[in-house]
Parts: sequence; C-alpha cells; structure tokens
Amino acid sequence: MDAETRAVHIDGPARLELVDHVLDALDGLWADAPHVADRDRTLFALAVSEVATNMVQHTDDPDGVTLTVDIRVSSDDLLATLTDTAPPAEIDWDGVDMPDADSESGRGLALSTAALDEFRHYADARGNTWRLRRRLAP
Repeated sequence: MDAETRAVHIDGPARLELVDHVLDALDGLWADAPHVADRDRTLFALAVSEVATNMVQHTDDPDGVTLTVDIRVSSDDLLATLTDTAPPAEIDWDGVDMPDADSESGRGLALSTAALDEFRHYADARGNTWRLRRRLAP
C-alpha cells in the first residue's frame, strides 16, 4: 500500500447495523482522501450501500451469516470487496435492468452497474464475493 492509500476492514453479522457501520467508515475514509471528487464519493458509496444492503436483506439467517467488507481508497481508484458466508447467490446478469418508475425495489444492481467501472460477483460453497471498483479521473 502506498502512502496515499487508505483502507478499512469491517466484519460482523449480516444485519443492517453493519451497513451503517460501513457507510460511517466510508465517511472516515473521505476525510483522509481529499483527492476523491464528490461525484466519485457519492456513486461509489451508493454502489457499496446497495450491494451491502442486498446481501443483508437476502440472507435467511442474519445471525449465522457473516459479512466482511474491505474498502481501499488509492490515488487511482476506489475498491470494495464484500464477502459473506451465505449460500451462493444466483444472479441473472442479463436480466439486470432498471425497473419501472413505479417499482419499489430492484434498482440496486442496475444502479451499481452504472456507477462502477468494475462490478463482479463470485460464488462458491463458502459464500459470495462482490468486487466493486471505480476508477478516479486523473
């Protein structure tokens, strides 16, 4: 990690309180990263929030599932890796689209896809891993 890189690691039960903790940690990282433009901060935080919230809301056992979040802010990009111990999620990436304006849910993956330069999901018997990356403008 270079001198300009800042990172945070958070883990705990897959509950909404953990998502709040992640967003608070992001606010702390922004305080140490004045080079990150407001637009980049907002879009990256939106994507992290959407993915973490989906991970929490789609687990059947919040006390039995652990969510781990690693976030890194460097001079070039913003990177978040979110992992859980839930059963593998099946994602129909071809079906990820913005829902109708009247829909009350279903925007998270579409918003995250639009906000990020890299958005990947990996799943195996140990759980799910999401990699979110937004490149910073030079």
